[in-house]
Amino acid sequence: MDLVETIYRVSADFPDSERFGLTSQLRRAAISIPSNIAEGAARRSTPEYLRFLSMARGSLSELDTQLQIAERLAYVSDLQNATELANRVFAKLNALIRSIQTKRSA
Repeated sequence: MDLVETIYRVSADFPDSERFGLTSQLRRAAISIPSNIAEGAARRSTPEYLRFLSMARGSLSELDTQLQIAERLAYVSDLQNATELANRVFAKLNALIRSIQTKRSA
């Protein structure tokens, strides 16, 4: 959720011409991450949960790419906080997926 807030703050200063482009894409990808985790957790089967966690990880990778694009286009000057948050979420998400897969195969 912290990552979503950070992305909203970072993208708030993007040019108006990007409102329906990169701004929207970044925000959707960011929102998709915790949404997929929550939806997967509400499912009744482990395979479904893992599928939603995988989708969350895909959205996180998409977000990372879009942040790099924003930086290349000079829409942001300092992405350190957003990048660090994204890296922490990625590590935690991978750890959760590995943990569930390990329990499943045990």
